[in-house]
Formats: sequence, structure tokens, C-alpha cells
Amino acid sequence: MKPMNVGLLGIGTVGAGTFTVLSRNAEEISRRAGRPIRIVAVAEKDVARANEITQGTCRVVDDAFAVVSDPEVDIVIELIGGCGVAKELVLKAIANGKHVVTANKALLAMHGNEIFAEAQKQGVMVAFEAAVAGGVPIIKAVREGLSANRIEWIAGIINGTTNFILSEMRDKGLSFDTVLKEAQRLGYAEADPTFDIEGVDAAHKITILSAIAFGIPMQFDKAYIEGISQLNAKDIKYAEQLGYRIKLLGITRRTPAGVELRVHPTLIPAKRLIANVEGAMNAVVVQGDAVGATLYYGKGAGAEPTASAVIADLIDVTRMHTADPEHRVPHLAFQPDQLVDLPILPIAEVQTCFYLRLRVHDEPGVLADITRVLADEQISIDALIQKEPGDGEDETDLILLTHLTLEKRVNAAIARLEKLSVVVGKVTRIRMEELGK
Repeated sequence: MKPMNVGLLGIGTVGAGTFTVLSRNAEEISRRAGRPIRIVAVAEKDVARANEITQGTCRVVDDAFAVVSDPEVDIVIELIGGCGVAKELVLKAIANGKHVVTANKALLAMHGNEIFAEAQKQGVMVAFEAAVAGGVPIIKAVREGLSANRIEWIAGIINGTTNFILSEMRDKGLSFDTVLKEAQRLGYAEADPTFDIEGVDAAHKITILSAIAFGIPMQFDKAYIEGISQLNAKDIKYAEQLGYRIKLLGITRRTPAGVELRVHPTLIPAKRLIANVEGAMNAVVVQGDAVGATLYYGKGAGAEPTASAVIADLIDVTRMHTADPEHRVPHLAFQPDQLVDLPILPIAEVQTCFYLRLRVHDEPGVLADITRVLADEQISIDALIQKEPGDGEDETDLILLTHLTLEKRVNAAIARLEKLSVVVGKVTRIRMEELGK
């Protein structure tokens, strides 16, 4: 049978991994796909490096637009990244009637609605398993495996860099800055780690999962994003003492008022499986009404784990290549004319529990003043712990855990608490999630 011809845009870490795995497992992949899948063209600025990897097995050019316009190419793999030239190339490939496989979460989170609409018009597929959680097949699980379910919520550790940093801070009691330097030395963090540590990368991914879970358009601009750069090692230690772990979670939840779409550090009970995911690993919990909670765990980055997802998409596209476009799996799980534009809740309207740490003067009446403010704002206290002051100190830490409450109530309470004469400095606030029924 005629092979499916692939044009690869970018042969960096993931591109090289894709080339290697596709070559190594060619026979197995062909048996699964029903025909051979071969890379016939590679676009890469560093032509010498690309030739070294491909060893003359395919054409190497430095012009990606030549590849997306090549009549010999059936499928384009976009591994350039970013939202500039990558968007142009993807739209050009679609306009030329080519299927697209991409690992570009930023592109899809920000421009997915436009890209999928164009693909729909042209009758081609855009596959993106590698865009979320690397080698973990979470897109396929939510879009196909759980399609009988009304998805209630998804919560995931979907950025390995931040999870590595939080694991090291907890295990070694080190500061954020110290661990970040170590993460950069080991290659887990980029020289400019902003997208990872400030939660932007995770927000791209949870935006994609939210759209698939609830059948809504991509709405990255409405996501609430808070990273881990301001986390204090003290809070990680206190959380541990209280039976919790702190993880950077991407969370999306369906509520009667709308959809929650948020990324932030979160206290999770240590007994939850996801709380015990350490190092650079990824894990996603999906709660469906029929199946209950399901957990997906694995490597979220790296050459071959991500290549695993890219090639799985290649196989899917090859299998469905000749199918009537109306009978393919929809890009966002729901039929394109069945998407609904549910409102994304502003963070002030989200309900969750909270961990609050206050630095207070060690004197009579402190608790009465603080609990009065919380009561005024209709915030119920679940637990309260006052640490012993150090030798010669007249200040101490007070930790409060709240019951479920609206974020805007906590914001109002914090503003009032910080004005009390007994409270020193700023109140530390970290959201909490039980992640259970």
C-alpha cells in the first residue's frame, strides 16, 4: 500500500525523537497503521544537524513553507513552537489540504478555534496529543475513552519543571531560587523559565483539556494564572505537617454558574495519588459521572515520550485518512456545531477552601480579632494552628484552613486582616482542593 508521506517542521529534541522512534519501530507502526509512514522532508534552519540525524534518508531544506506546499507531503508535523510562523505554516498546510500533527499547546490554546474551523472547511485533521502531558495519552482518553461521561472536573500536574522544583523544595527544605538554579543546571528548566514557573505553560494545557472536556471553545485569555515563584518553603513544610502537599495544578470544573479555568499552587491531601507524583512527572485526574475518578500518569516531556504521542497521532491520521470527514473524531470531542459557549468564571467567583498563614503578635486577643473578621465575611474555619514563637520573639505564625468559600470573600477578609494591628505584613493565601467526591 502507498506510504503516508510526512513533512517534519523542526528537528530539535522532539523532532529528533520522532524521527528516531518512527525509524526504530517502522514495522510495528506500519502494521498498526495499515501502511508505511515515512518522513520524506525535513525543514530545519540548521541543515547540517538535520542531515546528521536523518543520514540522507529524506530531503532536508531550510524553508518550512516549501514543505507545507510540497505535493508529495500528506501530513505535516509542526514542532517549531510559538504562535508566529508556526501559525502561518499550520494554516498554509491546512489550506493545501494536508493533515497536521502538532505538539504546540500555545498555538492551540490561543488560536485553536481558528485552526480547527479552517481544518473543518478543508476536510483535514489536526491532531495534538503531544500538546498536553507529553507521552501521557490524556487527549485521547478525555476525547474518546471517556466520551460516555459527563466530565465533572479535571485537575492535573501538567508542567514537569514546576513539579520538580516543588518536589525538591519539599524534600530538601530549600528555597525556590536555589532549586530553580538546580533545575536549570539539570536541564529541567529553561534559561528563561517564566512560562513554566509562572504557570503559563500549564494554562495553555488546561485550556485545551477544558475545551475537550466540556465542548467549549478555547478561551485561554480567560484563564486565571498564578505560578510558584512566590511560594515560601515554610508553607510547603507547614502543609506537610497538616497532611497536605503543594502542587501547581491546572484545574477546570463545570459548575451551575459556568466553567472554572485556573492554574495555581494548590494544597492536596497527601493521601491522594496525585499528591505523591514527584520530580518531573505529569499526572492528570479526570472525574466523570459514570466512571468516577481516573488517573493518568507518565513523562510529560522529553524526546521519546513526546515522540510517542506525535507518532500515535500520525497513526490515527493515517487510519482515518480515507474516512468521510463527517465520520472522524471531532477535534474538540463534540461535533463542531454542538460546541457551547459556557462562561468562564472569574477567579473571584470560584469556590474552594483556603490555607491562610498570618504572622501575628503573640498577645491576648489576637485570635478573637482574626476570627471576628472571618465570621463577618462568612468564612468558616476548618482548622487553626498557632506555632510557638521562637526564643526571644514576640511574633509567631498562625495557620488557618477554611471550609469551602468564595474567593471574593477571602479577598475581602485578607484586606481587613492586613489592616489589623496584631497582624504583621502580608497574609499568605494558597487554595486547597480535596480532589475527591
